[in-house]
Amino acid sequence: MTTAHQPYPLLPDGARPFPRGPLTVALAGLGVAALGDLFSLFAGVRLRSAIDGDDGFLFAARRELTDAADLYDTAGQVQFGAYLLCAVAFVVWFFRMRRATEPLGPDRFRHGSGWAIAAWLIPLGNLWLPYQVASDMWSAATQLPEDGPYRARTWPVTLWWTLFAVSTVFGRVSDARYRSAEGLGEIKGAITQYMIADLLNLAAAAAAVYFALQLTSMQRRKAAEGWYRTSTPPADAAPATPPTPPVPPATGEPA
Repeated sequence: MTTAHQPYPLLPDGARPFPRGPLTVALAGLGVAALGDLFSLFAGVRLRSAIDGDDGFLFAARRELTDAADLYDTAGQVQFGAYLLCAVAFVVWFFRMRRATEPLGPDRFRHGSGWAIAAWLIPLGNLWLPYQVASDMWSAATQLPEDGPYRARTWPVTLWWTLFAVSTVFGRVSDARYRSAEGLGEIKGAITQYMIADLLNLAAAAAAVYFALQLTSMQRRKAAEGWYRTSTPPADAAPATPPTPPVPPATGEPA
């Protein structure tokens, strides 16, 4: 038997379902960043191939090598521009989501809403502080079960941020190695490392898409339904027990 819980007070008037527009823009920004990573991967493969040459040794025709290097530099510029667009779109969504989740659980937040932007701008701190804001938003947007306490799943937040932090650090190290490379062998090794960073960026972008979709869905549902999860059966569900046929009255006469 389920014990009736003491209901929480109603959500405040500021609790409104989050609009889909900022989410759409953020997802588009992540898509643009992913395209930039794919372009960088393509240019990296071409430059590695030009360095290797036809026989697999470290020599190449000057014209082919120059063209491949120019394409790789262009890919880097395109990738940087794509990242800027993605960063603006995602941080705008992040900030607005922080404000939209606060009415759903004001006691869940460790920092003010301004930290949803400032956390990204602090050197070194931007490898940890945005994760705290994201975790607080996730906790505030999580509905409670009707039948007792439970532990909410938080792996989408952790997966996204782990991939993002690792890809960011790995990318910076790869960039420094590429800029300091001198011979063709060092350049080839730096490009290989950069390609791994691009793959990590793609994985982080995919995890960010899932995180953003899930958090937005959770916020919208809690703002619409309230503190507790509802479990309404579907309209076409079969009844739990078949209806009992009527019993004819006993008249003493044969049917």
